[in-house]
Amino acid sequence: MHDDRSLVEARLKRVLDERIRPAVYPRSVPLEVAVWHAPGEPVPVAEGLAAEPEPIAVGARWGAPWGTSWFRVTGRVPEEWAGKTVEAILDLGFDENMPGFQCEGLVYRPDGTPVKGLNPRNQWVRIGAPVEGGEEVRLHVEAASNPVILDYHPFLPTRLGDKETAGSEPQYTLTRMDLAVFDEQVWQLVIDLEVLGELMAELPVESARRWEILRAVEKALDAVDLQDVNGTADAARSHLAGVLSAPAVPSAHRISAVGHAHIDSAWLWPLRETVRKVARTTSNMTALLEDEPEFVFAMSQAQQWAWVKEHRPEVWARVKKAVADGRFVPAGGMWVESDTNMPGSEAMARQFVHGKRFFLDEFGIENDEAWLPDTFGFAAGLPQIIRAAGSKWLLTQKISWSQTNKFPHHTFRWEGIDGTRIFTHFPPVDTYNCSMKGGEIAHAAGNFKDKGVARHSLAPTGWGDGGGGTTREMVAKAARLRDLEGSATVVWETPGEFFAKAEAEYPEPPVWVGELYLELHRATLTSQARTKQGNRRSEHLLREAELWAATAAVRTGFPYPYEELDRIWKTVLLHQFHDILPGSSIAWVHREARATYERLAAELNAIIDAAQRALAGEGSTPLVFNSAPHARGGVAAGGAGTSAVEGETALVPRAGGGFVLHNSLLRVEIDGHGLVVSVHDIAADRETIAPGRAANLLQLHPDFPNMWDAWDVDEFYRNTVTDLTDADEVTAGEDGASVRIVRTFGASRVTQVLSLPPEERRLVLDTEVDWHETEKFLKLAFPLDVHAERYASETQFGHFHRPTHTNTSWEAAKFEACNHRFVHLGEPGWGVAVVNDSTYGHDVTRTVRTDGDRGTTTTVRVSLLRAPRFPDPETDQGVHRFRHALVPGAGIGDAVREGWRINLPERRLTGGGEVAPLVTVDQEAVVVTALKLADDGSGDVVVRFHEAHGGRAKAVLTAGFEVAEVTVTDLLERPWAESATPERDGNRIAVRLRPFELVTLRLRRA
Repeated sequence: MHDDRSLVEARLKRVLDERIRPAVYPRSVPLEVAVWHAPGEPVPVAEGLAAEPEPIAVGARWGAPWGTSWFRVTGRVPEEWAGKTVEAILDLGFDENMPGFQCEGLVYRPDGTPVKGLNPRNQWVRIGAPVEGGEEVRLHVEAASNPVILDYHPFLPTRLGDKETAGSEPQYTLTRMDLAVFDEQVWQLVIDLEVLGELMAELPVESARRWEILRAVEKALDAVDLQDVNGTADAARSHLAGVLSAPAVPSAHRISAVGHAHIDSAWLWPLRETVRKVARTTSNMTALLEDEPEFVFAMSQAQQWAWVKEHRPEVWARVKKAVADGRFVPAGGMWVESDTNMPGSEAMARQFVHGKRFFLDEFGIENDEAWLPDTFGFAAGLPQIIRAAGSKWLLTQKISWSQTNKFPHHTFRWEGIDGTRIFTHFPPVDTYNCSMKGGEIAHAAGNFKDKGVARHSLAPTGWGDGGGGTTREMVAKAARLRDLEGSATVVWETPGEFFAKAEAEYPEPPVWVGELYLELHRATLTSQARTKQGNRRSEHLLREAELWAATAAVRTGFPYPYEELDRIWKTVLLHQFHDILPGSSIAWVHREARATYERLAAELNAIIDAAQRALAGEGSTPLVFNSAPHARGGVAAGGAGTSAVEGETALVPRAGGGFVLHNSLLRVEIDGHGLVVSVHDIAADRETIAPGRAANLLQLHPDFPNMWDAWDVDEFYRNTVTDLTDADEVTAGEDGASVRIVRTFGASRVTQVLSLPPEERRLVLDTEVDWHETEKFLKLAFPLDVHAERYASETQFGHFHRPTHTNTSWEAAKFEACNHRFVHLGEPGWGVAVVNDSTYGHDVTRTVRTDGDRGTTTTVRVSLLRAPRFPDPETDQGVHRFRHALVPGAGIGDAVREGWRINLPERRLTGGGEVAPLVTVDQEAVVVTALKLADDGSGDVVVRFHEAHGGRAKAVLTAGFEVAEVTVTDLLERPWAESATPERDGNRIAVRLRPFELVTLRLRRA
């Protein structure tokens, strides 16, 4: 037989595009359209419906950036259409390639009942099936003219990312507003041909199945009368029935399709627009669930569910019914799909506390899975947090984006820093926006790394990022792929059903130990410094507020601010979403975030102040409140008392220029350029700075990644560096015990104050940067005389070791990494820590000196600022303040302690006398991360702590109140059978912890 394959395939494409798809709507009549443009922010539905619109014609421009326009469409179904299925086609000016990224709409009936959402891949509204003819049609569309930020030429700087700079130029052209007859048979023929054509393209050319499909398609095309597609669609479909009914082979890969609409809680749109995106998507999905009995839809992010409940009660009612039917599934059990690298220990725990509690309170549903398809890598402390929240599975897709190394598994157990293992799945379809295309299904089956021992994978199915969700076309394709020869099989299932099957068939999967590092988007650890700083400070203010409010409640009857703390926590958690905290959202998002953090700080400081005043009482005794989990200055952790600092710091001129700072522990030399050329540990008689090098070295790199400007820093940035060694001023500080340094470069200015507190082994660096650079990366370098093959960086409830070398491509790819409050490196018996109050990104490199002592120089560089222009063209412009400290002679315990110290400064006020801690711990390695009252209002005291040094620990917790009962709980403060109840002797509780073990105790007061 002659090979006419290409001819038939080309014929299929043209006939589908030019004749069959247009015949889905064979007849149409125009609707009358009028519009009212809301003058500012979105208005309530009742106001939009009541507004008096003005006529607008198809072809007219509409929609200022971020505006809202209320369209009223009216018409009458022609009498001659009686018995037909009729739909309204409402095209607001869509580009079908941009679902979720441009204009969208929500359709209402005149009484305000929502019907469904409109987006580029979902433009239809069912009027009747069948109609009687003559029906009046009246619909209202709340249309959002969200501008396109990520266009076909991506990453171009734009002012459209903030309503304050976006202007008023109309963004869209009204394209089609019609009533149309919907031909079900032609639509089904389109799906038949698409499924078979896409499957055919994935099969080997030499396979018999491909040629069987080709011949069936050819016969179907022969049966189509191109002048009467609607009259011949049935005949064409009959030629395809045979190849569509051939069952899949028994060994076919099995895909669990989960209806999905990944909705970024903010990204290229502000938070307020996400509220509406969620309403549109949930309206669409509840409607689709009513039409498609096998379809299942899952939605994560309790915050988004809460928005529907608060802002769209009429949609919420439909959602609740669908949840009760078991087909609209709460997923993930987190408040938002957060970043997991940067949130602190307690914040990461509270993501699950607030997320799971919402679904339990609203629906009685407990999530077993963490659902994070788009998060930019996963910290090594996360597995035990997932387990402690009562969950056991994790799903993500993002690691497939890694640039250098291909992850070796799709299903595996992930082991965290404490040894906890979580059953984890990476969908091999490699997208969280699967649309059921043949190429996607074939890729999932062929790409699956665990073939031969496992056969199940998951496919999150539906348009996402900006929402939209699953379409009826995707559902129809899935129905044909349920059992089709040549394809993987597809069945709609909930995440829980998938994970149960996958774990049962693969009880001993491979294990991956340590962080799941994404080899991409590394710059999200630095972009938008004020957002990151707001997050860090909010986390620590919340710790203080809970600590002092709980202490005051137990000691004085102070009213514990349950509602305020709950609201503030949820706001902080929302802003940890994986495009807000990482700094990859538009300017509007970060402008609002800065204002939000300022407001929260004022609220939390007021709570702290009120609680501390209640504890201090009346009097004139100077008191220092210590919120850190370690004693300092003679004041106990979590207590208040008098603090007397002995000793002093001397400042003397240095020969050759500069100054020498010294106390009884350290001698620090700062040269005439303001560089730290020596930090001598007096007790160890050990130099900290590598020979011939200088610390406090600011380094400036060009920073223009190949793509994803706010997200990425590419390794070639290191090829060019400017050391900022010129100083405008190097002078003694006003206190006589510090050095002030001023540098200018480009359009920017840096002012630093270097100080050495009396009797402390830490050099403190306060840095103010008035930053006005573009596409630059600013680093602060500490070249250390330390030989270390690995270093530790703090993560949730512990720390994680990374190599300093680049032996393999896996290590080389980690050229920018995350830490929380410290990084630490050392040799046996002596080490160095670099601690910070608000930065996350860093790099560590090592070289061996070729002259002199041939020792090793290990350089820690802190990432301070970037200046990408997309999506926010003014990223980080302005004044920033950072605090870091260099701690020589530090063991890991010193790094932990100093990290807490720099983030929790002492608070001072006068009162009647000392305040004893509510709970004390007799072991420094056991760190209390939260001390609070139980969320249920019972008055029980909740203490959360962990082993922080990486070893086993025995400790005694002593309560400063009468304890009636001790219960080990999960993060949600429920009894937890996985841990034994510790021994108690009165108010003394003995605990034993394995390395990095996390424990939550609930103490019932007598």
